[in-house]
Amino acid sequence: MNNDTPHLSFEFFPPKTDQGKSKLAVTRQELGKFNPEFFSVTYGAGGSTRATTMDQVAAIQADGFSVAPHISFGGSAEDEVLALLNDYKASGVKELVALRGDLPSGMGGAAQLVHANQLVAFIREHTGDHFDINVAAYPEIHPEAESYSQDVYWLGEKFKAGANRAITQYFYSADAYFKFVDECAKAGIGAPIIPGIMPLTNYSNLLRFSESCGAEIPRWLRWQLKERSENIEDLTSYGIDVITELSQKLLDGGAPGLHFYTMNQWQVSDVLCRNLGFAESS
Repeated sequence: MNNDTPHLSFEFFPPKTDQGKSKLAVTRQELGKFNPEFFSVTYGAGGSTRATTMDQVAAIQADGFSVAPHISFGGSAEDEVLALLNDYKASGVKELVALRGDLPSGMGGAAQLVHANQLVAFIREHTGDHFDINVAAYPEIHPEAESYSQDVYWLGEKFKAGANRAITQYFYSADAYFKFVDECAKAGIGAPIIPGIMPLTNYSNLLRFSESCGAEIPRWLRWQLKERSENIEDLTSYGIDVITELSQKLLDGGAPGLHFYTMNQWQVSDVLCRNLGFAESS
């Protein structure tokens, strides 16, 4: 990727049905026109979606795109994580998204790896520089963080362990992102921090996601979306305007790129990329 070109990537989750797989194949082709740096694929804790994740990794590669599978140690033993790393390395995967993951209930003391920085260090120890490693960042601070400064500290530890860039949880306040980046810079973190962007297409789902992950929906935005929640076309159109403005403000303010949480849909992300001037391949 040209250094002057903003980073662009899209996230998918592994579909469970043949219909879902077919729809995702279309999404992949449509969004692939924007030449993303990679498509990332989520991964269930404890291996619950390992097979479907591997299927999507193979499908993305078969279409000629770079893929960044999520990898976590939520309940997985180190030898299982290492086997997965070796599988990805052998298949030509060059990018990873390394996450702490959630421990399945009853697994509290079973997993040897506890923090994401330990996972990053483990990947580097066993695979050297083969992978570019993406990690998570939280501009509005991780819901389990002890403090703002501690959350910044732990992000720094991920980079010290060998991470290449961070991708943030979604947010709707550009100020929260810029403040977080400033605090990271003060802590000596100079690696790219890519804003994660969640399109606004479903009010009830957004509320549920945000409550579970700690992302804040500003009061003004919550009410605007609630008013439009029964009219999907109106909500989607309004959401495109809001996210276009947010994304442009982030890019204009120096954000190194964008990572879209697509929910396996291409239409809204397509419009957003066009609005923001991301070039399509000819």
